[in-house]
Amino acid sequence: MSSHEQLQRNHWYRNDDIPGMAGPDRELIGYGARPPRVRWENGAKVAINIVINYEEGSEKTFAMGDAMNDGMYELPFEVDDQRDLAKESMYEYGSRAGIWRMFRTFDRYDVPITVFGAAVALERNPEVARKIVARGDELVGHGYRWIDHYEYSREEERELINKAMDSFQRTVGHQPEGWYCREMSVNTRELLVADGRFLYDSDYYGDDLPFWTFVGGKSHLIVPYSLVVNDCRYIMGTGFAAPSDFVEVASRTLDQLLDDGDDCGRMMSIGIHPRITGNPARINGLAEFIRYAQSKPEAVFMRRIDIARKFMEQVPRPEGPGDRVNR
Repeated sequence: MSSHEQLQRNHWYRNDDIPGMAGPDRELIGYGARPPRVRWENGAKVAINIVINYEEGSEKTFAMGDAMNDGMYELPFEVDDQRDLAKESMYEYGSRAGIWRMFRTFDRYDVPITVFGAAVALERNPEVARKIVARGDELVGHGYRWIDHYEYSREEERELINKAMDSFQRTVGHQPEGWYCREMSVNTRELLVADGRFLYDSDYYGDDLPFWTFVGGKSHLIVPYSLVVNDCRYIMGTGFAAPSDFVEVASRTLDQLLDDGDDCGRMMSIGIHPRITGNPARINGLAEFIRYAQSKPEAVFMRRIDIARKFMEQVPRPEGPGDRVNR
């Protein structure tokens, strides 16, 4: 019997988590029936954050020595033991065409965005980095490459974070204040807090509002993300068959948050990828939703960093014992 199977046999009846387990404590209660009453720019009730996940050129490939070809492909085909040129070209569509169609759309509708950027992807297409800076969009650290952080040791992950931040300094001229990696490890949040450069992280899916947590006695802000209104669902199992599906899910999400049975404001995350939503029909669906959202006076498009700061104005940072020690 493996150690994992032994653990399951011994603890299947538990009603709490095992003490000393690596990683953050689970936070199952949250705001409960009394979320804070927050308002966003112009007094809006719902802040909509569109996130471009810019990963193209940093994904796992045989070409980069990974001995595998990454997923999130339009067809359920796999090429083993060698480069998959078809899959590589889909990713290249995102960096060659899709990202620029996205920028044109956001310019047309004057929508600020957040970019979850993998450092190597920006290094390999510096014109995209320059466009992010020129538009005034927010860059969030999305790792050095688009790789799973749980596959690395604590020290290796620390090095990856530092390499990413050094790279961002070179490509966009500053280091991001937010972080969202691909599949965080049990060490990620502790490393971010110990690092000291990050205002928040978004490696969390458990709420519709930012919230404060404590890591090693220090307060830390979480700005949650979502995989519901997310274009990965176009090419994954339980997903969108057509842009109209995306528009309906996004519109119904916004409608509910605007009238959610209380007076509390909330945020809405939309996740998109240049290789997916950068295709014409799908960006057309996103543009339809943008027009719909802009017709709602109580909704506003905001960058993630601005959501964080606006939240902090209304729900100030709590003081933990680690914060007092470092004063």
